[in-house]
Amino acid sequence: MPSAGSFDYIIVGGGTAGCVLANRLSANPAVSVLLLEAGERDDWIWIHIPAGYLYCIGNPRTDWCYKTQPESGLNGRSILYARGKVLGGCSSINAMLYLRGQARDYDEWAALTGDYGWAWDRVLPLFRKSEDSWRGADAFHGAGGEWRVEQQRLSWKILDAFKAAAMEAGIPAVDDFNRGNNEGVSRFEVNQRTGVRWNATKAFLRPAAGRKNLTVLSGCLVQKLRMDGRRCTGVEYLRKNLPCFAEAKAETILSAGAIGSPQILQLSGIGPGALLQQHGIAVVHDLPGVGGNLQDHLQLRMAFKVQNVRTLNTRVHSLWGKAMIGLEYALFRNGPLTMAPSQLGAFVKSDATQATPNLEYHVQPLSLDKFGEPLHTFDAFTASVTNLRPTSRGRVSITSPDPRAHPAIAPNYLSTREDRKVAVDALRLTRRIVTGTSALQPYRPDEFLPGPQYLSDEELITAAGNIGTTIFHPVGTCKMGLDSDATSVVTPSLKVRGIQGLRVIDASIMPTITSGNTNSPTVMIAERGAQLVLGK
Repeated sequence: MPSAGSFDYIIVGGGTAGCVLANRLSANPAVSVLLLEAGERDDWIWIHIPAGYLYCIGNPRTDWCYKTQPESGLNGRSILYARGKVLGGCSSINAMLYLRGQARDYDEWAALTGDYGWAWDRVLPLFRKSEDSWRGADAFHGAGGEWRVEQQRLSWKILDAFKAAAMEAGIPAVDDFNRGNNEGVSRFEVNQRTGVRWNATKAFLRPAAGRKNLTVLSGCLVQKLRMDGRRCTGVEYLRKNLPCFAEAKAETILSAGAIGSPQILQLSGIGPGALLQQHGIAVVHDLPGVGGNLQDHLQLRMAFKVQNVRTLNTRVHSLWGKAMIGLEYALFRNGPLTMAPSQLGAFVKSDATQATPNLEYHVQPLSLDKFGEPLHTFDAFTASVTNLRPTSRGRVSITSPDPRAHPAIAPNYLSTREDRKVAVDALRLTRRIVTGTSALQPYRPDEFLPGPQYLSDEELITAAGNIGTTIFHPVGTCKMGLDSDATSVVTPSLKVRGIQGLRVIDASIMPTITSGNTNSPTVMIAERGAQLVLGK
């Protein structure tokens, strides 16, 4: 088997975490670093035009194009489960929203792992370190870091009306979702620079690309980790269908994400013993938690027809409207082509017993039947609401010893009574904001998804199953935890339990999901992971 050489550190996965790690580890010229990415370079124009996510998600050029197993909570539906397959990973195809979650999320991690280093007041400096905020530096934000954060560059009358309606419903206006308590309604901030997507490749990888001690190889599909007993010695992978091997002298680091990292561990004989034996894989280490604890944010996409106001739906169905959209972007780098999938957000409590907000709204001046299909021809808006702290748990499991075979992904949405109650409460709250306040009434909002005929708790659970879909935030499948936690996969220092020379550093290590979008928390995880690898 041809060898790519010997390196101090091998990073598997050139997504968000991998790009951060490649930058931070290679900053020391005395160490050598290899970054392996299964996808190709991020040199396609639609990666960089913000609205291009519409062409990137579901496209095998940039997306793994996973699908879930049929989900009973979604009334038997199987749904698209997009994951970035390109340098920059999900930061090259995602919503670009800059959100950290809540202070309570990280304090909970500290309690669950026994490691205070994961608490909010310890991770806040890491968020600030990498951030380059339009706000400038203060106690909560950083300036001059790699991770650019800007305001959005367009506005919509219908979204301003929704914000006013939310305030009528008792949701306060705020100007910052990232100070530890995100309760309120505001416009989202985005990872863009002057109307162009700012992904992890631009932020972290390209500034390090000239370092002689950093090697970046794309188009490399990892087959498995090479093991010497219970020590990881490197990575076997395919490049242009040729088997290759790279040796790791110090450590191998999995940063392949919440689907890829557990899949690689299982293919390498590290995971639930019965599953591995079922697929003819020799068990190196029976670690039952690998692939378990899958958590995700299920969004319930309620949609309302409107009158007397224009939305993106009718703009894109007009030749003149399309021409103006293109012209706005070409001349000024603003307008709909700079749009993140959601512009307006709100964090609220589903009921008074919640200590902090447990719902997140993504409000959009558009509507469609499902992702990838055309926008409707009539004016409408979508109010998507997400349970931030689901109690449902799923699993990722290999289906074959062939690394090209997609794993089985079973999120188990709405499988607990708690999650079903939150879904019912969320749908009712959305109706109260839209129809129970005066701000939106000039536009005569008319619910058509899921439809006003769903009224009782049982009917609303059915409705949630009809309209529910992922917001693409899978985490937790290699969770960190205490030694006494038999389901944990990595230690608080992110070392794989029972294996030497191997860590996991990506969103899969989250013991519980953050109360917001997960990309920037992954940047923070990689910042701390780099410090742990370097012994800082």
